Amino acid sequence: MGQLNTKKDIINKLQQDIMLLQGYKSVSGCTAKKVGLGVIESAFPNAVFPTGAIHEFLNTEPENAAAGSGFIAGILKTLMLQGGVCLWIGTSRQLFPPGLTAFNVAAERVIFIDAKEEKQVLWVMEQALKCEGLAAVIAEVREVNIIQSRRLQLAIEGSGVTGFLLRNDPRKLGANTCVARWKISSLPSALEDGLPGVGSPRWRVDLLRVRNGNPNSWKLEWTAAGFVAVDDKPEIEFAEPLIIGQHA
Repeated sequence: MGQLNTKKDIINKLQQDIMLLQGYKSVSGCTAKKVGLGVIESAFPNAVFPTGAIHEFLNTEPENAAAGSGFIAGILKTLMLQGGVCLWIGTSRQLFPPGLTAFNVAAERVIFIDAKEEKQVLWVMEQALKCEGLAAVIAEVREVNIIQSRRLQLAIEGSGVTGFLLRNDPRKLGANTCVARWKISSLPSALEDGLPGVGSPRWRVDLLRVRNGNPNSWKLEWTAAGFVAVDDKPEIEFAEPLIIGQHA
């Protein structure tokens, strides 16, 4: 019996070590590491959003091009609370920096890097992920293969920086080492009674794949308090969702 317990303890310890390498923190550190995703965080092991890992965001429809950027900005709000800056890398910048303030992210703390081709984007991201002083690194890239994603994962193992891959119009969805695969779609926002204008941004959040977790779908809204779940009752009045704007 003692030998069985020893084997069980060894297996449990190995599982915990692997989860730490994948960005999952211990239960004792849960409260400090939550990023404000509410009900979604229960889908992750230990109910903790995995930091120090790569998250993949798919965007297959042009009309949702800004939805993923807005959702990530809501997460950045928490990741940047302890200081540091964020790098945003791409080949054709369409993000409107002042729009980040809608998600309580200071635009001056986001450094934009424009590359000529996707191969350069991935190289810059790999180098940036090695810098411990960064709060997060976001890269807009169409394709990424398992070897490239493995290089990104190796880069963060020493720094603990969180990375986001925004894949707009990907041609193929092969295997990679990303800890989670997301799809964010914009939803119509609801206006408050008697008030004109545009309501708070809303998204359909599909967690398509998560390592050691439970994929699911949710509807979220951004408010002054952060992300909140939206029930399925129809709204009376609608407006187009508020998203991070693009240059004309």
